[in-house]
Parts: sequence; structure tokens; C-alpha cells
Amino acid sequence: MTSQGSTRQPKYQRIADALRTAIQAGEYGPGDRLPGENDLMATYEVARMTARQALGVLQNEGIAEARKGAGVFVRAFKPLRRRGVQRLANEQWGAGHSVWSDDAGDRELVVDHIAVSEVEADDRISSALGLPSAAQVWARNRRFVLDGKPVLFATSYLPSDVVGGSAITQVDTGPGGTYARLAELGHAPVHFREEIRSRMPSADEAERLALSMGTPVIQIIRTAFTEGGRAVEINEMTLDSASYVLEYDFDA
Repeated sequence: MTSQGSTRQPKYQRIADALRTAIQAGEYGPGDRLPGENDLMATYEVARMTARQALGVLQNEGIAEARKGAGVFVRAFKPLRRRGVQRLANEQWGAGHSVWSDDAGDRELVVDHIAVSEVEADDRISSALGLPSAAQVWARNRRFVLDGKPVLFATSYLPSDVVGGSAITQVDTGPGGTYARLAELGHAPVHFREEIRSRMPSADEAERLALSMGTPVIQIIRTAFTEGGRAVEINEMTLDSASYVLEYDFDA
């Protein structure tokens, strides 16, 4: 028989629950400083490590963020809602709208870095695009920032024999972006497949997305197919998991 003591939550978890409840009740609003380690130690009569673990729980959940030398604060950032089906509809990019603009709504999603170059595809990309080993592809690297916070970086790979010499090889692809240009080239995407996983970031990814310690990333790999079933784009996206809600709305 399990004793009552062994089923109780750890102290740090109970403190985290109390702080989370206070945030949800509005006692601490966006941008407010949460009680520090010393405050929690005195209030709950716990060791410093326990207080630190409690604050760490909220940081890992994306509810709070640590500011060096200042303390832990309630995150003021409003998550993006990524509508996985609607954003890729032909009505979106076919009308000259960016697929990324649907995520941001009435806020501005800024590309603060973009690099476009022709590269030799590795075996993974060659295989995914159905190309010979070491085939040439165009790579488009972008990082997106919302409200001053990096939220996503992505790299698209497209076959050189399809997009070479087109606007897709330029920094500015024009209205509707890559998919609108593919349509003009006679390779309109009609089917998409997305593979999604969550994992801890590498050191480079954590730096590029300015992640709080312990925050995982969401990795989405999208493949775009033409009517004939040819893969014309592989897009590898890495998202700050605390900055996104993934929404999929479809009929039964």
C-alpha cells in the first residue's frame, strides 16, 4: 500500500502550482516580476534549490522568463496561433498573401535575416526531393521575429532545375511568395505533408531563438508536392515552443 507521503507532490511543484494559479488569477500580470528565490524560501520555508526549481518549472512551461540580474518575470508575449491547414490553402498564397502572415494576425511578423544561395544537397535533402545524389538546390534561410522576440527560423530547399533563374532565387520572391512563383512556373503545390516533433534545442538553436533555459523547440518538416506527385520544396522549420499554438482544423 502506497503511503500518503509518497503520493504528495514535491514542494517545488506545489510552489509552482501556487504561482501559476496566481498568474492565471491576474495577481501577476504580463511583465510583472515574480517572487524571487529569497521570497519563496521565506514564504514556504524551503531551501534555495527548491525555490529555484519552482521558478524553473514556470520558465520551462513558457509562462515566465528569467532576466539576468533582474529576476523572473511573467512572459508578456502572446503566442502565435499557427493554423496548419488554412495557412497553406491556395486562396492564401494564390491571392498574393504570405503563408506566414496568417500566423501573426494583426501583428507584424518581421524577417530579420534572409539568405538565398545555390548549394549541393546532402543525401537527406536529395532523397526527400527525389533528386540524384549531390544535386543542386536553392536554399532559402529566414529568421522571423515578432514583438522583438525571435520565434522561428526556417530553411527551404527547392530543385535548381525547377526554380533556377526565377524570382525564388531572389531575396524578395514577390506577392504570394514561393508557392505563387512555383505556380507560375507550372509546378503549383497541390498537396502538403508536415512531420512534427518536439525536442530540446542545440546550443546554436537556443541562441538563434533567444530561448529561456529548458525551453524545447518544435521542428516541422514540410514537403510540397505538385499534381504529378513531384516534391518541389522541403521546408525545415524550428519554432520556439513557448511562442506557438499549433492548430489543425479539418472535417471528419
